[in-house]
Amino acid sequence: MLLDGDAWRDFFDAFEREAWRFEAQPTYTMPKEQENVARYLRGEAKPLGHNSRWHERVRGYKDSGRSIGRVRVVRRPLTEYQRYQFAWGIPGNIEAGEDIRILDVTHDDYGLPLTGCDWWMFDGRRIAHLNFRPDGTQVNREVYEGDPAPYREWKRIALERAVPFGEYVKGLDVPT
Repeated sequence: MLLDGDAWRDFFDAFEREAWRFEAQPTYTMPKEQENVARYLRGEAKPLGHNSRWHERVRGYKDSGRSIGRVRVVRRPLTEYQRYQFAWGIPGNIEAGEDIRILDVTHDDYGLPLTGCDWWMFDGRRIAHLNFRPDGTQVNREVYEGDPAPYREWKRIALERAVPFGEYVKGLDVPT
């Protein structure tokens, strides 16, 4: 089943304890972000309220006792988009309450499914695939109807190998 608009929002917001994302695209070509990515690349200041709608949602989840997190997969050298995320996106998301860790697969992919499909897992049992073209344009979101056990194992591996964002960026030439 494909998830768009209100159906996606309802599916997402229905989690009871934990929402967790496996985020593996080197670049995301999201229409709503293009102007901000361009501003970042031109060296401009981050706009006030950048990503504030997401931050409000994360705070709401946290305030209701739920957790939200992700592992962001990277391969060096970082893409321009990853540098944008590291400077403008991730710090604010963490400040809002999201647990974000970085998994560097430059030398080892740890047997993880780096296939052009990101995914969210909700409460360890509901999975939504986020499917992308090679250029990072999202094709669709769809409910995964199969066994969630492999996703729980991939999550375990990713969390075991990932490091907290703040630890990863120490020494990187990326303003945070």
